[in-house]
Amino acid sequence: MFRKVAAGLVLTLLVAVPAFAQDGDPAAELRVAVDTLWVMLAGFLVFFMNAGFACLEAGLCRAKNAVNILAKNFIVFAVSSLAFWVIGFGIMFGDGTSFMGLSGFMLGGADNSPAVDDAYSGVFTAISWTGVPLFAKFFFQLVFAATAATIVSGVVAERVKFISFILFSFVLVAIIYPIGGHWAWGGGWLSAMEVPFGDFAGSTVVHSVGGWAGLAGALVLGPRMGKYLANGSVRPIPGHNMGLATLGTLILWLGWFGFNPGSTMAADAGAIASIAVNTNLAAAAGCLAATAVAWLAIGKPDLSMILNGTLAGLVAITAPCADVTAGGSIIIGLIAGILVVYAVLFFDSVKIDDPVGALSVHLVNGVFGTLAIGLFATDGGLFYGGGTARLVSQIIGVAGFGAMVFGLSLVVWLALKMTIGVRVSANEEAEGLDMGEHGMDAYPGFVPTQEARVEVI
Repeated sequence: MFRKVAAGLVLTLLVAVPAFAQDGDPAAELRVAVDTLWVMLAGFLVFFMNAGFACLEAGLCRAKNAVNILAKNFIVFAVSSLAFWVIGFGIMFGDGTSFMGLSGFMLGGADNSPAVDDAYSGVFTAISWTGVPLFAKFFFQLVFAATAATIVSGVVAERVKFISFILFSFVLVAIIYPIGGHWAWGGGWLSAMEVPFGDFAGSTVVHSVGGWAGLAGALVLGPRMGKYLANGSVRPIPGHNMGLATLGTLILWLGWFGFNPGSTMAADAGAIASIAVNTNLAAAAGCLAATAVAWLAIGKPDLSMILNGTLAGLVAITAPCADVTAGGSIIIGLIAGILVVYAVLFFDSVKIDDPVGALSVHLVNGVFGTLAIGLFATDGGLFYGGGTARLVSQIIGVAGFGAMVFGLSLVVWLALKMTIGVRVSANEEAEGLDMGEHGMDAYPGFVPTQEARVEVI
């Protein structure tokens, strides 16, 4: 039955996909069809990660803010779709300078791939290496861009104005994210270094970009009321639904099998399989490492740490997944699981409020995963006798991304603060953003428990 369905899908694509091959070569057309089918299916999996982020963030926040969290995670994809189509994709992949693309806005311009043509003609040279249609390239890259914006949602949760988040998300996906993406994936200066910067599926390009942008937002917003007490202690604010958070994490784990293997952007059976295994091993190692470290550090195997440890392993392996062995993936995952626990404790110690641990997962382990290429890559990694050249390139890339994304994000957040404001009122925050921002309750008819109001301390 499955073979019949798969054959039907391939035949459908053969009809729908234009004849990119010269002289109507059936073999080349079939290759384009199969590659396109794989890229689109992987993109659909990454799109479904929006549901994972929505469930995870809603579960780790309080019930009075659940509607707000869900609304942000839903609308961010709509905002990202328009922002990336209008300008973002052109800045990221359009031909231009080493800093940014200057062509291909609104998908204008040809994209005739050398994979099926003798000579390339078009305005998207940097992504011409894959022979799938332009719209397939756009959709797959769009779901990545939207992921970066979704990460910000968790960092600024429970106190940001809905309209401010929408406007920031548009700027992030239209300008900030694509500039970094151009540097690494669009033919920019990082990819042109003597030892090119490497980031196969986006530990830095996607995850740390979301982390740096979220960090800037958290600093401008300040912590939630009552999170840090006058005596310097940290007041835990537990999530309201760990079942929802667990479901969200499982959805994200599934979506990562589109995120990383899909970045081949071709139906390369060997690469897809090995990347999927590396991705899974790192997630498993991160899960177990975070469980053990949390047990030792805070006395209990905290479920939120278990979930974030899994995500930390996934984020860390995203950059090196195509360049390391299965054993290397396990080591990367183990380190990520350790890092995420201590990163959560660190951010609390410096009073940077991150309700869902997104900075610890996406920023800290996005940076680590990117550096891991310079250490664990079988081709040029330090631990494989490659010296420090590749590691230095990775450090330069991490620093460049951090400075650019954090700096531009800080400017945007401050501009929003000085104009429309970025934080809801104290009364609205105490009552909950669901009623204040959206006029509805996530759980109507349920009797409130201990959550009542949070005093301003």
